[in-house]
Amino acid sequence: MTIRAAVLWEQRVPLSVEDVELAPPGRGEVLVEVKAAGVCHSDLHPACGDWPVRTPLVLGHEGSGVVRELGAGVTRVAVDDHVVFCWAPACGTCPSCRAGRPVLCDRLDRTTYRNRLPSGETRLRARGQAIGSFLSTACFADHAVVAEEGLVVVPREVGFEALAALGCAVLTGVGAVLNAARVPEGACVAVIGVGGVGLNVVQGASIAGCERIIAVDRSPAALEFATTFGATDCAGNSSAIRELTAGRGADYVFDTVGTPATLSEALASVRKGGTVVLTGLSRLDAEASIPMYPFVMQEKRLIGSLYGSGQPAADVPRLVSLHLEGKLKLQELAARIYPLDGINDALAALASNAGARGVVRL
Repeated sequence: MTIRAAVLWEQRVPLSVEDVELAPPGRGEVLVEVKAAGVCHSDLHPACGDWPVRTPLVLGHEGSGVVRELGAGVTRVAVDDHVVFCWAPACGTCPSCRAGRPVLCDRLDRTTYRNRLPSGETRLRARGQAIGSFLSTACFADHAVVAEEGLVVVPREVGFEALAALGCAVLTGVGAVLNAARVPEGACVAVIGVGGVGLNVVQGASIAGCERIIAVDRSPAALEFATTFGATDCAGNSSAIRELTAGRGADYVFDTVGTPATLSEALASVRKGGTVVLTGLSRLDAEASIPMYPFVMQEKRLIGSLYGSGQPAADVPRLVSLHLEGKLKLQELAARIYPLDGINDALAALASNAGARGVVRL
Protein backbone atom coordinates (compact mmCIF):
# COMPACT_ATOMS: atom_id res chain seq x y z
CA MET A 1 0.00 0.00 0.00
CA THR A 2 1.04 3.61 -0.53
CA ILE A 3 1.32 5.75 2.58
CA ARG A 4 2.50 9.26 3.43
CA ALA A 5 5.61 9.35 5.59
CA ALA A 6 8.31 11.77 6.73
CA VAL A 7 11.62 10.43 5.39
CA LEU A 8 15.08 11.41 6.60
CA TRP A 9 17.09 11.00 3.42
CA GLU A 10 20.20 12.68 4.81
CA GLN A 11 21.18 13.88 8.27
CA ARG A 12 21.07 17.64 8.85
CA VAL A 13 18.66 17.97 5.92
CA PRO A 14 14.91 18.59 6.47
CA LEU A 15 12.65 15.55 6.40
CA SER A 16 10.72 14.96 3.19
CA VAL A 17 7.01 14.12 3.44
CA GLU A 18 6.22 11.93 0.46
CA ASP A 19 4.63 8.74 -0.80
CA VAL A 20 6.24 5.55 0.52
CA GLU A 21 5.41 1.93 -0.22
CA LEU A 22 4.53 -0.12 2.86
CA ALA A 23 4.50 -3.92 2.49
CA PRO A 24 1.86 -5.97 4.35
CA PRO A 25 2.66 -7.20 7.86
CA GLY A 26 4.69 -10.40 8.05
CA ARG A 27 4.39 -13.13 10.65
CA GLY A 28 4.01 -11.63 14.13
CA GLU A 29 3.55 -8.14 12.69
CA VAL A 30 0.66 -5.68 12.69
CA LEU A 31 -0.50 -2.87 10.42
CA VAL A 32 -1.50 0.20 12.45
CA GLU A 33 -3.21 3.34 11.23
CA VAL A 34 -1.29 6.04 13.07
CA LYS A 35 -3.50 8.70 14.62
CA ALA A 36 -1.00 10.81 16.58
CA ALA A 37 2.75 10.83 17.12
CA GLY A 38 4.80 12.71 19.69
CA VAL A 39 7.97 14.52 18.63
CA CYS A 40 10.86 13.57 20.91
CA HIS A 41 14.54 14.47 21.24
CA SER A 42 15.30 10.90 20.23
CA ASP A 43 13.84 11.85 16.82
CA LEU A 44 15.78 15.11 16.77
CA HIS A 45 19.16 13.52 17.55
CA PRO A 46 19.38 11.42 14.34
CA ALA A 47 17.81 14.19 12.25
CA CYS A 48 20.40 16.79 13.27
CA GLY A 49 23.35 14.40 13.26
CA ASP A 50 23.94 13.91 16.99
CA TRP A 51 23.64 10.16 16.51
CA PRO A 52 25.10 8.30 13.55
CA VAL A 53 22.38 6.48 11.61
CA ARG A 54 22.06 4.81 8.25
CA THR A 55 19.66 6.70 6.00
CA PRO A 56 17.08 6.75 4.49
CA LEU A 57 14.91 6.40 7.55
CA VAL A 58 11.32 7.10 8.62
CA LEU A 59 11.51 8.65 12.08
CA GLY A 60 8.91 8.67 14.87
CA HIS A 61 8.78 6.30 17.83
CA GLU A 62 6.08 7.46 20.25
CA GLY A 63 2.53 7.38 19.05
CA SER A 64 -0.95 5.93 19.08
CA GLY A 65 -3.30 4.46 16.55
CA VAL A 66 -5.76 1.75 15.52
CA VAL A 67 -4.96 -1.81 14.46
CA ARG A 68 -6.05 -2.39 10.85
CA GLU A 69 -4.50 -5.74 9.79
CA LEU A 70 -2.84 -8.70 11.45
CA GLY A 71 0.03 -10.79 10.17
CA ALA A 72 0.10 -14.55 10.67
CA GLY A 73 0.30 -15.77 14.24
CA VAL A 74 -0.58 -12.48 15.95
CA THR A 75 -2.38 -13.02 19.27
CA ARG A 76 -1.70 -9.95 21.42
CA VAL A 77 -3.91 -7.48 19.53
CA ALA A 78 -7.04 -7.56 17.38
CA VAL A 79 -8.31 -5.51 14.47
CA ASP A 80 -9.80 -2.17 15.62
CA ASP A 81 -7.91 -2.20 18.94
CA HIS A 82 -6.63 1.19 20.06
CA VAL A 83 -2.93 0.93 20.77
CA VAL A 84 0.11 2.79 22.05
CA PHE A 85 3.43 2.11 20.36
CA CYS A 86 6.25 0.63 22.43
CA TRP A 87 9.60 1.21 20.74
CA ALA A 88 11.33 -1.58 22.68
CA PRO A 89 9.65 -4.79 21.44
CA ALA A 90 11.17 -7.36 23.78
CA CYS A 91 11.77 -10.96 22.76
CA GLY A 92 10.69 -12.37 26.14
CA THR A 93 13.31 -15.12 26.16
CA CYS A 94 16.80 -13.55 26.52
CA PRO A 95 18.48 -13.28 29.95
CA SER A 96 17.38 -9.66 30.42
CA CYS A 97 13.77 -10.48 29.59
CA ARG A 98 13.77 -13.51 31.86
CA ALA A 99 15.15 -11.31 34.65
CA GLY A 100 12.16 -8.98 34.31
CA ARG A 101 14.05 -6.22 32.50
CA PRO A 102 12.55 -6.20 28.99
CA VAL A 103 13.79 -2.69 28.16
CA LEU A 104 17.30 -4.21 28.18
CA CYS A 105 16.29 -7.02 25.80
CA ASP A 106 19.29 -8.38 23.90
CA ARG A 107 17.39 -8.46 20.61
CA LEU A 108 17.07 -4.66 20.61
CA ASP A 109 20.80 -4.31 19.92
CA ARG A 110 20.54 -6.49 16.82
CA THR A 111 17.32 -5.11 15.32
CA THR A 112 15.57 -2.12 16.91
CA TYR A 113 18.74 -0.08 17.40
CA ARG A 114 19.65 -0.86 13.81
CA ASN A 115 16.23 0.51 12.74
CA ARG A 116 14.82 -2.81 11.65
CA LEU A 117 11.80 -4.79 12.77
CA PRO A 118 12.51 -7.71 15.14
CA SER A 119 12.45 -9.97 12.08
CA GLY A 120 15.44 -8.03 10.78
CA GLU A 121 13.38 -6.67 7.88
CA THR A 122 11.93 -3.32 6.89
CA ARG A 123 8.55 -3.02 5.20
CA LEU A 124 9.23 0.46 3.75
CA ARG A 125 10.46 1.42 0.26
CA ALA A 126 10.68 4.65 -1.73
CA ARG A 127 12.67 5.92 -4.70
CA GLY A 128 13.66 2.34 -5.47
CA GLN A 129 15.37 1.56 -2.18
CA ALA A 130 14.61 0.14 1.26
CA ILE A 131 13.95 2.61 4.08
CA GLY A 132 14.74 1.96 7.73
CA SER A 133 12.03 1.86 10.38
CA PHE A 134 13.28 4.04 13.25
CA LEU A 135 13.37 2.09 16.51
CA SER A 136 11.19 -0.60 14.90
CA THR A 137 8.34 1.94 14.89
CA ALA A 138 8.51 4.62 12.15
CA CYS A 139 5.31 6.39 13.19
CA PHE A 140 5.91 9.73 11.42
CA ALA A 141 3.59 8.22 8.83
CA ASP A 142 -0.12 7.63 8.41
CA HIS A 143 0.41 3.85 8.69
CA ALA A 144 3.13 1.67 10.19
CA VAL A 145 3.95 -2.03 10.34
CA VAL A 146 5.34 -3.05 13.73
CA ALA A 147 5.89 -6.22 15.72
CA GLU A 148 2.98 -7.22 17.94
CA GLU A 149 5.35 -6.92 20.93
CA GLY A 150 5.66 -3.23 20.04
CA LEU A 151 2.01 -2.46 20.79
CA VAL A 152 0.02 -2.10 24.00
CA VAL A 153 -3.79 -2.12 23.87
CA VAL A 154 -5.44 0.82 25.67
CA PRO A 155 -9.04 1.88 26.44
CA ARG A 156 -10.91 3.61 23.65
CA GLU A 157 -12.08 6.49 25.84
CA VAL A 158 -8.63 8.13 25.91
CA GLY A 159 -7.92 10.42 22.95
CA PHE A 160 -5.11 9.70 20.52
CA GLU A 161 -3.37 13.03 21.11
CA ALA A 162 -3.37 12.36 24.85
CA LEU A 163 -1.89 8.92 24.21
CA ALA A 164 0.78 10.14 21.78
CA ALA A 165 3.55 10.75 24.33
CA LEU A 166 2.55 7.90 26.64
CA GLY A 167 4.77 5.34 24.93
CA CYS A 168 7.98 7.29 25.52
CA ALA A 169 8.03 10.60 27.43
CA VAL A 170 5.44 9.64 30.04
CA LEU A 171 6.72 6.11 30.51
CA THR A 172 10.31 7.36 30.75
CA GLY A 173 9.67 10.20 33.20
CA VAL A 174 7.18 8.59 35.54
CA GLY A 175 9.02 5.28 35.42
CA ALA A 176 12.33 6.89 36.36
CA VAL A 177 10.71 8.00 39.62
CA LEU A 178 8.59 4.96 40.46
CA ASN A 179 10.66 2.12 38.98
CA ALA A 180 14.30 3.21 38.77
CA ALA A 181 14.68 5.44 41.84
CA ARG A 182 11.67 4.15 43.80
CA VAL A 183 11.34 7.56 45.40
CA PRO A 184 9.59 7.33 48.80
CA GLU A 185 6.73 9.47 50.00
CA GLY A 186 7.84 12.77 51.52
CA ALA A 187 11.13 12.98 49.62
CA CYS A 188 12.63 16.15 48.14
CA VAL A 189 13.15 15.83 44.38
CA ALA A 190 14.83 18.15 41.89
CA VAL A 191 14.40 17.87 38.12
CA ILE A 192 16.96 19.46 35.79
CA GLY A 193 15.18 20.10 32.52
CA VAL A 194 11.38 20.15 32.41
CA GLY A 195 10.65 19.37 28.79
CA GLY A 196 8.58 16.36 27.77
CA VAL A 197 10.39 13.84 29.97
CA GLY A 198 11.09 16.28 32.79
CA LEU A 199 7.42 17.20 33.16
CA ASN A 200 6.68 13.53 33.62
CA VAL A 201 9.39 13.18 36.24
CA VAL A 202 7.55 16.00 38.02
CA GLN A 203 4.29 14.08 37.63
CA GLY A 204 5.91 10.90 38.88
CA ALA A 205 7.24 12.69 41.95
CA SER A 206 3.78 14.07 42.62
CA ILE A 207 2.23 10.60 42.30
CA ALA A 208 4.88 9.27 44.70
CA GLY A 209 3.80 11.85 47.29
CA CYS A 210 7.00 13.89 47.34
CA GLU A 211 6.93 16.81 49.74
CA ARG A 212 9.01 19.11 47.56
CA ILE A 213 9.53 19.05 43.79
CA ILE A 214 12.04 21.58 42.44
CA ALA A 215 11.92 22.25 38.69
CA VAL A 216 15.07 23.67 37.09
CA ASP A 217 15.06 25.07 33.56
CA ARG A 218 16.38 28.10 31.70
CA SER A 219 12.96 28.72 30.13
CA PRO A 220 10.48 30.72 32.27
CA ALA A 221 7.62 29.32 30.18
CA ALA A 222 8.75 25.74 30.86
CA LEU A 223 8.96 26.47 34.59
CA GLU A 224 5.49 27.98 34.64
CA PHE A 225 4.21 24.90 32.84
CA ALA A 226 5.94 22.65 35.38
CA THR A 227 3.94 24.17 38.23
CA THR A 228 0.74 22.91 36.62
CA PHE A 229 2.23 19.38 36.64
CA GLY A 230 3.11 19.43 40.34
CA ALA A 231 6.34 21.41 40.81
CA THR A 232 6.40 23.19 44.20
CA ASP A 233 9.46 25.35 43.42
CA CYS A 234 11.03 26.68 40.22
CA ALA A 235 14.53 27.89 39.47
CA GLY A 236 16.50 29.06 36.45
CA ASN A 237 19.69 27.26 37.49
CA SER A 238 20.70 24.28 39.59
CA SER A 239 22.53 26.33 42.25
CA ALA A 240 19.11 27.20 43.62
CA ILE A 241 18.56 23.58 44.66
CA ARG A 242 20.91 23.93 47.63
CA GLU A 243 19.54 27.38 48.40
CA LEU A 244 16.02 26.00 48.53
CA THR A 245 17.09 23.11 50.77
CA ALA A 246 19.09 25.14 53.32
CA GLY A 247 22.36 23.94 51.79
CA ARG A 248 21.57 20.24 52.18
CA GLY A 249 20.67 19.34 48.62
CA ALA A 250 17.78 17.29 47.25
CA ASP A 251 17.24 13.63 48.13
CA TYR A 252 16.94 12.77 44.43
CA VAL A 253 18.08 14.79 41.42
CA PHE A 254 16.90 13.78 37.94
CA ASP A 255 18.94 14.92 34.95
CA THR A 256 16.64 14.77 31.93
CA VAL A 257 18.95 16.85 29.72
CA GLY A 258 21.94 14.53 29.59
CA THR A 259 24.97 16.78 29.04
CA PRO A 260 28.28 16.71 30.91
CA ALA A 261 27.37 20.08 32.45
CA THR A 262 23.93 19.05 33.72
CA LEU A 263 25.28 15.80 35.13
CA SER A 264 27.91 17.73 37.10
CA GLU A 265 25.21 20.10 38.33
CA ALA A 266 23.05 17.18 39.41
CA LEU A 267 25.88 15.57 41.39
CA ALA A 268 26.64 18.88 43.10
CA SER A 269 22.97 19.38 43.98
CA VAL A 270 22.17 16.04 45.61
CA ARG A 271 22.54 15.57 49.37
CA LYS A 272 24.83 13.15 51.16
CA GLY A 273 23.45 9.68 50.64
CA GLY A 274 21.28 11.00 47.80
CA THR A 275 20.71 9.64 44.31
CA VAL A 276 21.19 11.17 40.87
CA VAL A 277 19.11 9.59 38.11
CA LEU A 278 20.22 10.18 34.52
CA THR A 279 17.48 9.86 31.89
CA GLY A 280 18.66 12.36 29.27
CA LEU A 281 20.30 10.84 26.19
CA SER A 282 23.43 12.71 25.16
CA ARG A 283 25.43 12.79 21.98
CA LEU A 284 27.25 9.49 21.52
CA ASP A 285 30.61 11.18 21.93
CA ALA A 286 29.70 13.04 25.15
CA GLU A 287 31.86 12.27 28.17
CA ALA A 288 31.56 13.74 31.66
CA SER A 289 34.35 14.23 34.16
CA ILE A 290 32.97 13.82 37.67
CA PRO A 291 34.56 13.93 41.14
CA MET A 292 34.99 10.47 42.63
CA TYR A 293 35.46 11.49 46.27
CA PRO A 294 31.75 12.14 47.07
CA PHE A 295 30.74 8.65 45.97
CA VAL A 296 32.65 7.21 48.91
CA MET A 297 32.78 9.91 51.56
CA GLN A 298 29.23 11.14 50.96
CA GLU A 299 27.76 7.88 49.63
CA LYS A 300 26.16 9.54 46.66
CA ARG A 301 24.70 7.27 43.98
CA LEU A 302 24.42 7.69 40.22
CA ILE A 303 22.04 5.47 38.24
CA GLY A 304 20.80 5.41 34.67
CA SER A 305 17.21 4.86 33.68
CA LEU A 306 16.14 3.69 30.22
CA TYR A 307 12.53 3.91 29.13
CA GLY A 308 11.23 4.03 32.69
CA SER A 309 13.19 0.96 33.86
CA GLY A 310 10.05 -1.12 33.98
CA GLN A 311 7.86 -3.40 31.91
CA PRO A 312 6.02 -1.32 29.25
CA ALA A 313 3.34 -3.95 28.64
CA ALA A 314 2.22 -3.57 32.26
CA ASP A 315 3.25 0.02 32.90
CA VAL A 316 1.32 1.60 30.02
CA PRO A 317 -2.10 0.26 31.20
CA ARG A 318 -1.21 1.33 34.75
CA LEU A 319 -0.45 4.85 33.57
CA VAL A 320 -3.69 5.01 31.60
CA SER A 321 -5.56 4.00 34.76
CA LEU A 322 -3.85 6.82 36.67
CA HIS A 323 -4.92 9.21 33.93
CA LEU A 324 -8.53 8.02 34.08
CA GLU A 325 -8.42 8.52 37.87
CA GLY A 326 -7.34 12.12 37.35
CA LYS A 327 -3.84 11.55 38.76
CA LEU A 328 -1.82 11.83 35.55
CA LYS A 329 -2.01 14.59 32.94
CA LEU A 330 -1.77 13.45 29.33
CA GLN A 331 -3.73 15.79 27.06
CA GLU A 332 -1.97 18.78 28.63
CA LEU A 333 1.38 17.50 27.35
CA ALA A 334 0.26 18.05 23.75
CA ALA A 335 1.18 21.73 23.75
CA ARG A 336 1.58 22.11 19.97
CA ILE A 337 -0.31 20.23 17.24
CA TYR A 338 1.10 19.83 13.72
CA PRO A 339 0.02 18.10 10.51
CA LEU A 340 2.48 15.60 9.07
CA ASP A 341 3.57 18.24 6.55
CA GLY A 342 4.64 20.38 9.52
CA ILE A 343 7.10 17.83 10.90
CA ASN A 344 10.13 20.06 10.29
CA ASP A 345 8.44 22.89 12.18
CA ALA A 346 7.79 20.45 15.04
CA LEU A 347 11.45 19.41 15.14
CA ALA A 348 12.57 23.05 15.02
CA ALA A 349 10.31 23.93 17.97
CA LEU A 350 11.78 21.01 19.91
CA ALA A 351 15.32 22.17 19.11
CA SER A 352 14.46 25.65 20.42
CA ASN A 353 13.30 24.18 23.76
CA ALA A 354 9.69 25.15 23.21
CA GLY A 355 8.72 22.81 26.06
CA ALA A 356 6.18 20.04 26.67
CA ARG A 357 5.40 17.95 23.59
CA GLY A 358 4.71 18.72 19.99
CA VAL A 359 2.29 16.19 18.53
CA VAL A 360 1.77 15.29 14.89
CA ARG A 361 -1.87 14.59 14.15
CA LEU A 362 -2.31 12.13 11.31
